Amino acid sequence: MRTPASIAGHPIHPMLITFPIGLLVFSLICDLISLWSANVETWATVAFYTMVGGFIGALAAAIPGAIDFLSLIDPRIKKIALLHMSLNLVAVTLYAVNIWLRMNSVENRGTPLLLSIVAVGILAVSGWLGAEMVHKH
Repeated sequence: MRTPASIAGHPIHPMLITFPIGLLVFSLICDLISLWSANVETWATVAFYTMVGGFIGALAAAIPGAIDFLSLIDPRIKKIALLHMSLNLVAVTLYAVNIWLRMNSVENRGTPLLLSIVAVGILAVSGWLGAEMVHKH
């Protein structure tokens, strides 16, 4: 996929998303580990900070992603890109709420855990759509 947000012909957005996705998925893994750990607070803290890092990284990756989106002409690809972007906005919003819920508490069960599970599921679908645009179109 050729886009104006690229370096030497390689799109920047796909390069940047690896860290936020890794951090956000790892945050969920830390939450799940905390369910069976004797040291719940440590794992909940790691989950929180990896979530914050993933959130910041996602916002940074959104900039070249928006540039790519605005450059699209093919209506079929633009439709996929709009769905990809919309799902990412929903996921980032869920993470913003999740971070807000965790800011004054190390509690990572209940609603925060559910938000993480749902957001990772949304990221999986969005990632599939993003990969379709990069590798097929």
